[in-house]
Amino acid sequence: MPLIKDGQIAEDLYIAVADDVPLPEGPVIVSLKRLRAERETLLGRNQKLGVKLSSEESPENLGSDLDRLSLVVLEFPKFRDGRPFSWARILRTRLRFTGEVRASGDFLYDQIAFLVRVGFDAFALPSAIPPTLFQRALSEMSLVYQPAADGRKTIRQLRSGQ
Repeated sequence: MPLIKDGQIAEDLYIAVADDVPLPEGPVIVSLKRLRAERETLLGRNQKLGVKLSSEESPENLGSDLDRLSLVVLEFPKFRDGRPFSWARILRTRLRFTGEVRASGDFLYDQIAFLVRVGFDAFALPSAIPPTLFQRALSEMSLVYQPAADGRKTIRQLRSGQ
C-alpha cells in the first residue's frame, strides 16, 4: 500500500508491530491494547510512537498519552463504517492533536476530500485507489457547505463576506 502524506507519496518510517512480536528499533505503530500493557516501555524508548485504533476505539481512550504520540492510525474496517471520520475530527478539534492522523483500511476514492476536511493528513491507500488519482480526489470539491477541521470557509461565509 502506498503512503500519501501531506498530498505526496512518502516513505513510511513506521513499522506496524503485532501485539506478540518483539519491538524493533525505530518508530513503531502498536495497538491500543499493547500501548496500555507496555506503556512505560513504549513511552520510554525515545523513539517516535504511533498507535492504531480500530473503528470502535475512541481516541479519547488515549488520555494523556496522546501528547506523547506522533501518529494515530484510524482503521476503516469497511467503507460504510464512518466512525473514523468522527475520531479524526475529535483528534484535531477537541483533543488538539497536531501529529499525523493516518487513514487505513477500506475507504473509497469519493471519501478522500472529506477525510482531509475532518483532519486526516496521511493515507495508506487501498489497492483500488492508485496514487495518481489522489490529487484529483482532493480537487473535485471546490466549495463546501459545512465547517470542518480544515478551516475552509463555507459557501455561506463566502457569500456573506466573512
